[in-house]
Amino acid sequence: MKAINPIRMGGVEVLPLVEGGKGVSASNGASCGEWAAEGGIGTFSAVNADSYDAGGRVIPQLYHGRTRRERHEELVAYGIAGGIAQAKEAHERAGGQGRIHANILWEMGGAERVIRGILDGAKGIVHGVTCGAGMPYKLADIAREYGVHVYPIVSSARAFNALWKRAYSKASEWLGGVVYEDPWLAGGHNGLSNSEDPRRPEDPYPRVLKLRQQMREFGLGEVPIIMAGGVWWLEEWQDWIDNPELGPIAFQFGTRPLVTRESPIPDSWKQRLLGLKPGDVSLQNFSPTGFYSSAVRNDFLMELEGRSARQVAYSTEPMGEHAVTYGVGPRKRPVYLVSADLDRVHQWEADGFTEAMRTPDETLIFVTREESSAILKDQVDCMGCLSQCRFSNWSQHSEDHSNGKKADPRSFCIQKTLQDIAHGGDTERNLMFAGHNAYRFAQDPFYSNGFIPTVRELVGRIVTGR
Repeated sequence: MKAINPIRMGGVEVLPLVEGGKGVSASNGASCGEWAAEGGIGTFSAVNADSYDAGGRVIPQLYHGRTRRERHEELVAYGIAGGIAQAKEAHERAGGQGRIHANILWEMGGAERVIRGILDGAKGIVHGVTCGAGMPYKLADIAREYGVHVYPIVSSARAFNALWKRAYSKASEWLGGVVYEDPWLAGGHNGLSNSEDPRRPEDPYPRVLKLRQQMREFGLGEVPIIMAGGVWWLEEWQDWIDNPELGPIAFQFGTRPLVTRESPIPDSWKQRLLGLKPGDVSLQNFSPTGFYSSAVRNDFLMELEGRSARQVAYSTEPMGEHAVTYGVGPRKRPVYLVSADLDRVHQWEADGFTEAMRTPDETLIFVTREESSAILKDQVDCMGCLSQCRFSNWSQHSEDHSNGKKADPRSFCIQKTLQDIAHGGDTERNLMFAGHNAYRFAQDPFYSNGFIPTVRELVGRIVTGR
């Protein structure tokens, strides 16, 4: 294996090993600080991060506001307090070593307010901001104002081209690196475009080379590209290391740091990851963000698959083959179905899926009475955790805080499930993000007999190889 030498990133020399940020409470100040202490770049999640009481106990994120807008303000306050708490813990654990980054999703609710609040409350502690899930043009302004380096997450040269021309060219000195997140391999939300087939993975090398060529046109030949998604052993990336065609490259590890002693996720989640098999991680499009995302295929995902499978189109007036009347809801308001679809509906009802719920696409899905009640409650309880949400129809960008569409029961409350699984909830009944290489935990002898390393042991293993 080639020697892993430091590279210059964000104005300093660091090991080209980056901890991925990983959503709600899946990477925190503990894991981030320990990773930075080993000379790499640690990243804590600033998405609804945990804060603590005087006794060091996690403060539950409970909402008391009567309206979505009021609950949204509570969510922003939680996010700022939690991000500051995690930044301070990371700083203490790192002991001044390495670099500490905060990871946010631009499409999370109140993203700009939250990251500004964190940077105000943790001055000089956060060295960089990593940001994806959207087009974070305003991050260039934030970089200039706070003097922090930014690391936009993209999945194509075209996306970076748009970011650069519209915003980052005006703050080029604060561009610390560009994260290329492979949309077919990375865990969590993925940046698949409409022209890309989720069932046809592409080789990342030519895509990253195209990104580098684009960056060189802008004079960014020495700005590192961080490869994210599918990275396990660095030996498998030998042709990327010290490759003049690609320029400076670092590697991001998102899934592997989940199974460390410092990782904040519950032991039940770690044990589930240790036993995964090839194909157990699924790329699907149920997320309320509208993005594809990769997660472990468990009962939670299969329920969502079932909802969409039990779906028929309807019309509000007789039209063509939609000529058979069907009554929806307690008042049995008439809609019109195709005759063959009515037969399917009757079978679903016989199987217990008796409640018809309308979608924004003029279709009905069929769920149990209990599922219907839970879906409606989650929609009513929305706290605006996304800038706009297809599940609840919330939008922070409009005066009435609505995206103008019907709420979509084929999706789910992402805040609820990610908070639950991060704090000990059932790993079968919640969304469990993971990269597509997670099955390698079970195949890697490093994890034999259920061994869970410290961050230091994991980084040592990565650096020295197999």
